Amino acid sequence: MTAFQTVMEMPLTGRGESFAPANFAAKVLPISPRNRHERRQLNWVTHFGLGAMWGTAFGIAGRAGLRGQKAVAAVFAAVYTGDVLLNTALGLYEPTKWSGRDVVIDVVDKLVQAEATGLMFDRMRDV
Repeated sequence: MTAFQTVMEMPLTGRGESFAPANFAAKVLPISPRNRHERRQLNWVTHFGLGAMWGTAFGIAGRAGLRGQKAVAAVFAAVYTGDVLLNTALGLYEPTKWSGRDVVIDVVDKLVQAEATGLMFDRMRDV
């Protein structure tokens, strides 16, 4: 879980812990967590990897000359679309069955992640 999800979104929405990252990792890697503790660990490791992927996407956007909100928009569009399509193809997501609330939560969580990553990426480039 991201800090935003843990501290703000989940308490506001009442949504429980999500294991979507762990489910993805278990689907594409030869890993089978045996209990909740192992599943939670896999979730954290996968979140770290996904964060690195967001950073890589911002690096590519930066090389293309994008910064600020233009970079956020480009990266969010590419990464979010890829996330939904890949997880749907793997049978992990069923976005056609999501409620409007579910869609808003998913988009906001990932947009906040894109904004925070973009902000940090731009700050690090300025150093």
